[in-house]
Amino acid sequence: MAHRLTERITEYDINIFQYVNGQLRCKVLDLTLPKLTHLGGASFTLSILALLLFISNFSNSHAALTALASLTVSHVIAHFLKKKYCRERPYNSVAGCNLVSAPLKDYSFPSGHSTAAFSLAVTFSLHAPMLSLILLPLAGCIAMSRMYLGLHYPSDCIIGALLGSISALLMVTLFNLM
Repeated sequence: MAHRLTERITEYDINIFQYVNGQLRCKVLDLTLPKLTHLGGASFTLSILALLLFISNFSNSHAALTALASLTVSHVIAHFLKKKYCRERPYNSVAGCNLVSAPLKDYSFPSGHSTAAFSLAVTFSLHAPMLSLILLPLAGCIAMSRMYLGLHYPSDCIIGALLGSISALLMVTLFNLM
């Protein structure tokens, strides 16, 4: 029974991946998503937090420190999961995959970009709810870009989004208790 469930989830994962990576192709997405995806990368997320800490007042620095803690916790867990599950990236295992960027050296599960995007989006949305109107859809687009670029399966991005979101909720709660 569990084996059939796993097969079914894998089948849905591949079907959704093939739709996003193959059938959604258009020039606008081909131009924007390779750039947008970097907003979830380590260089951008750490740079934006450093900038916020440098220019902010106490209220904003509290949010930035909370976001840094959330980002750190979520990335440590994501790194552990990548090492534990060693999931091949779709461009190595799905026929006809459109790889839009250079191949990556680490494993696919979970998506670090999705983890980071949701970690920051949820943290800042909890500190300033109006930001959620921009940050949560942006985080979703970053996660989708990872599939579009051929780098991740949907489940990689979903688990990354959940991991980042849960980390944010825990860190905001913890920092509010201090």
